[in-house]
Amino acid sequence: MVRWDSLWVNVSAATMVPPEAAGRVGAEADGYGTIRDAAVAVANGKIAWVGPRADLPAEEARATRHMHDGSGAWITPGLIDCHTHLVFGGDRAQEFEMRLNGATYEEIARAGGGIRSTVAATRAVGEDQLYAAAVPRLRRLIAEGVTTVEIKSGYGLDTANEAKMLRVARRLGRELPVDVATTFLGAHALPPEFEGRQTAYVDLVCDEMLPRIALDKLADATDVFCEKIAFTPGETERVFAASAKAGIPVKLHADQLSDLGGAALAAKHRALSAEHLEYTSEAGARAMGAAGTVAVILPGAFFVLREKQLPPIDAFRRHGVTMAIASDCNPGSSPVLSLLLMLNMGCTLFRLTPAEALAGVTRNAARALGLSDRGTLEVGKRADLALWRIGRPAELSYWLGGNPCIGAIRRGESVPLAEAA
Repeated sequence: MVRWDSLWVNVSAATMVPPEAAGRVGAEADGYGTIRDAAVAVANGKIAWVGPRADLPAEEARATRHMHDGSGAWITPGLIDCHTHLVFGGDRAQEFEMRLNGATYEEIARAGGGIRSTVAATRAVGEDQLYAAAVPRLRRLIAEGVTTVEIKSGYGLDTANEAKMLRVARRLGRELPVDVATTFLGAHALPPEFEGRQTAYVDLVCDEMLPRIALDKLADATDVFCEKIAFTPGETERVFAASAKAGIPVKLHADQLSDLGGAALAAKHRALSAEHLEYTSEAGARAMGAAGTVAVILPGAFFVLREKQLPPIDAFRRHGVTMAIASDCNPGSSPVLSLLLMLNMGCTLFRLTPAEALAGVTRNAARALGLSDRGTLEVGKRADLALWRIGRPAELSYWLGGNPCIGAIRRGESVPLAEAA
């Protein structure tokens, strides 16, 4: 008999097991995989048992080291924020004012603002300063039950500063109670010193940056901003080829401002995910569905930039595209510090159902990061859990500005939410 370390009872569980598989754990096929009056057991950092409390094995339950009464709370998988740019220097509040006065994101970028202004601020500070600035942002997410977060580079745009950002991201994962997946985004924008020499910069990304990042094991994935103000599909494929040579999976900022065929390009290269996707075509959605590439939709950027072109949610549904939601926390287009707020925006702006939204920050977000060991409440999965004082899971998408998270567990260990907040 495996002795359980912890057992939660008097809870309702949103297992987030897909409806077609929900019967495995006695769950309702309601989109949440709900188990009423549930019990969840943890042993050695993994889920050891989940199901109706009435079915609990009596001997294991009696031998549990720590019994927890959830007092009617709901328990879900720990939330996953699968797209952030959380490490950066400075801010871009001035550009926020400019946009409100009529300037577009593209106009600001072409005038030397946008990403380039954050590059200058990020290059100007050291690792300790970047770390100190990122900690309170990350703690806000942890306080909302986030147990895994992706952090991209992309504001260094040279070998030393890209590595600096990724080292800070790794440090955040070591020193805070959250798992950090890192993504190398050297092909985010053209740095000023390469003005008029974009091919030479792509050479640098492929021939120097990526090999160095891979050698130092600083990145779990490689990303590219494929857009008319950034990098072409051909340049994107060069970076993807270099990443494949380095043994690093890829993802793509695709079709945010125009349809350059980014979704289909991501699918062609079996990318983990394609992200933004406001201008993705029916053909792009079909290709993503066939390839299994996750669509990461980012309502924060859509809202802040006051975009009008909606991602093709119905096309994604038709073609079986897995949809994730993320904060896109960054200083320019999405200064967002709440993943729960993105659930509401995913529903109100993009017409997702609350069940789709919650799947988007649990099992689907895990898939977007290539992490098959979390995202649902199933035996053998990591014991990353969040507890909520709510009456039904839809409340996580319903409230604006509230945080009903009353507890979080990562790898079977309690996360100190009071410190996180």
